Amino acid sequence: MTDDVGLVERFVEFGHELRAEGLTIGSGDLLTYCAAIAVLNPGDLQDVYWGGRTTLVTRRDQIPVYNRVFRRFFLGHSDTTADADPEVAEAAVGTRAVLEIPDSEPGDANADDEDETTLGFMASNAEIWRNKSFAACTAEELTELRRIMAQVRLTPPRRRSRRRRPSTTTGQPDMRRMAQQAMRTKSDSPVLLRSSRKMRPRPLVFLLDVSGSMSDYSRNLLQFAYSTKRAAGRVEVFCFGTRLTRITRELDRRRPDEAMKLAATRVTDWDGGTRIGSALDEFIRRFGRRGMSRGSIVVICSDGLDRGDPATLNHAMERLARLCHRIVWMNPHKGNDLDYRPNTLGMMVAAPFVDSIVSGHNLQSLGEFAESLPEWR
Repeated sequence: MTDDVGLVERFVEFGHELRAEGLTIGSGDLLTYCAAIAVLNPGDLQDVYWGGRTTLVTRRDQIPVYNRVFRRFFLGHSDTTADADPEVAEAAVGTRAVLEIPDSEPGDANADDEDETTLGFMASNAEIWRNKSFAACTAEELTELRRIMAQVRLTPPRRRSRRRRPSTTTGQPDMRRMAQQAMRTKSDSPVLLRSSRKMRPRPLVFLLDVSGSMSDYSRNLLQFAYSTKRAAGRVEVFCFGTRLTRITRELDRRRPDEAMKLAATRVTDWDGGTRIGSALDEFIRRFGRRGMSRGSIVVICSDGLDRGDPATLNHAMERLARLCHRIVWMNPHKGNDLDYRPNTLGMMVAAPFVDSIVSGHNLQSLGEFAESLPEWR
């Protein structure tokens, strides 16, 4: 709580610096700025910069003043340094990045003639880390990747529901509305009205393997499931090793660190053995047959190293395939192998019932999974 108050005081002080340079900034503008930063990431200088520029700057001629004060206040640059050659400043974080601060609006005729000033912020090596396996990342890189993952925006697939809505061009004739219109207007020839089915997002169900063989990936896949739940809405998340644990409520937190801590407390078989068949059977009996998996996309995140009975896994996968719309198996050991074939007992038993096998071993593969979701109608 003390750190949050300190941050607010820091941003208010920044607003006072801008006011001292001639910008018209009132108390309401500062409240709007602090509210915007609360929604964004206060530790990311890019969010801090654009949050202030969109809430505190009202005219184009104020942008150079805002940029100069921002460099001086947050980076310690003097006004003479700001006018010198562009440079990359180091942020007070463990990694580096480059954020371009334009001195003019896009489309300005003088924009090409002016130098771009760069300053440091987190996540400069994001493009490199996107293709790096989670298992090969350092602790600092994993922390940064999880911060990037927390900002994911995901569009779930949509399906047509039984409910209908008015339509102007396509769909079946809406006889009820036409009859109501005819009775209101007492007309023998009502206007042709149509209706079409409403589109609803398909539910997503994540079943995450947290056994010892998945220790290099389970924490990051859990972070991805948390980000997906924040972005998509109708998402259920379960963890399994030797038993099944529902953690959907634990992940319903605004702060990812708090959500991860609650989930870790809830799951008691972390880094243990694996019984995929038993976990799927319990999911179907307790949740799947009650409607949670009907019409949903079930994502099983596991390497397929199963210590349970293969017959139990085969029977559970068969029932799950009949209940859900699509089964996606996310196996980090697939990597970038386009010719991957299941090579573990659990994967070979489940393969006939799986619609898609994806990797999920790095940020790039998770992005490809998110991009392909809308196509799975």
